[in-house]
Amino acid sequence: MSAATHQGQTPYYFVPGPSRHPVMAAIGLFFVILGAGQWINGHSWGAYSLLFGLLWWAVVLFQWFGDAIRESENGLYSDRIDVSFRWSMSWFIFSEVMFFAAFFGALYWARVHAVPMLANLDHQILWPDFKALWPSAAPGVTASPAGTVEPFQTMGPFWLPTINTALLLSSGVTLTIAHHALREGHRAKTIAFMWVTVLLGLIFLFVQGYEYMHAYRDLNLKLSSGIYGSTFFMLTGFHGFHVFVGMLMLLFITLRLHKGHFTPERHFGFEGAAWYWHFVDVVWLGLYVVVYWM
Repeated sequence: MSAATHQGQTPYYFVPGPSRHPVMAAIGLFFVILGAGQWINGHSWGAYSLLFGLLWWAVVLFQWFGDAIRESENGLYSDRIDVSFRWSMSWFIFSEVMFFAAFFGALYWARVHAVPMLANLDHQILWPDFKALWPSAAPGVTASPAGTVEPFQTMGPFWLPTINTALLLSSGVTLTIAHHALREGHRAKTIAFMWVTVLLGLIFLFVQGYEYMHAYRDLNLKLSSGIYGSTFFMLTGFHGFHVFVGMLMLLFITLRLHKGHFTPERHFGFEGAAWYWHFVDVVWLGLYVVVYWM
């Protein structure tokens, strides 16, 4: 149920009625956190709890977003709701900027402060063989004060990261073309370029998966490979997760386009997904320069 309106009249501000979705989503997240906590502490049943919670949560979100789509297509969302959605998406992307800023900050602190500090006079007395090099592996030795990090090789920019950079930049171009086509009323062209964008995002994920296989198998580069390994996998891994989420957003937007949703004048669902995808592109450019080149 929703706020009462006159037939065919858009309310000034739509207020939905009571909904089961928030509490159902909270139940799913409870099983996710419970399962993850138990799994990493050695209880095998935690994996099943985690999977159950994720599936539960996915079903709830599918139903919740479905309700929002029906409300939008039934003309219940006025310009005031459109403004609310834009502010909400803007703040959400800002929170994501801060999320990645924390990991970029950790990488900066390790390279500029922590590693050089371990080579000062005081620490040389404790670990005389330590070499203040970045990344934390010197030729033929492990630059680990306690010798706990296995020798590894770093991941350079050629060729997998460079291929992925080309894929993401190309996807940004195809998405922009699709957006302009939608604004001009060319639905078939919009759908075609949206499918190309989704495909480019999917290829990016496969290339990154192959890159991780190469890192583990050929370079002995792991999450446990000192501060270099941990920051490398945290930054690139979380970015890959965001690419996956953005790809799903674009996929569902494309399916909605097939159903005739969105008009040249009103299509914020499309724009919100596009904002997120361009944010993912920008973060990757930072990663490509800082992680792979520097």
